[in-house]
Amino acid sequence: MRYICSEMFNKGKYFFIGLLFCFVCNGCKKNSGNNKSGVPSAPVDMYIYITSNPSLNSPTGWAYVNGGVRGILVYRKSSTDFMAYERNCTYKPSDACARINADAGGIFAIDTCCGSKFLMSDGSVNVGPATIPLTRYQATFDGTNTIHIFN
Repeated sequence: MRYICSEMFNKGKYFFIGLLFCFVCNGCKKNSGNNKSGVPSAPVDMYIYITSNPSLNSPTGWAYVNGGVRGILVYRKSSTDFMAYERNCTYKPSDACARINADAGGIFAIDTCCGSKFLMSDGSVNVGPATIPLTRYQATFDGTNTIHIFN
């Protein structure tokens, strides 16, 4: 009986040490989130209103709002879906001119500094040199007038 209890204690001890090791190793990992672009992160939690941004009244409409690192581009994808992108380009994001601007047609966001083009419908790269999509913020719509943008 004594041998059985000792054996169970040793197995439990090793299990506990292994479990502790797993927690410590996972806790020490660098938390990079989804940001592989090098664009600095900034806390965003804002509400914008369509009545204050009439360009967002219809699909393919867009507007710039303050926030994020270099501003936020809000794009109306459909009657109920909005996209919100960081205006800091993902190609050489520390360059002073690395800032996207919407084209007049509401299809592309373009960085005139490096020449990269991104689709506003999903933020993906259409023309390089950028290889990483635009940094995207969460955007929810209440169905009437309010868009909540957050990360």
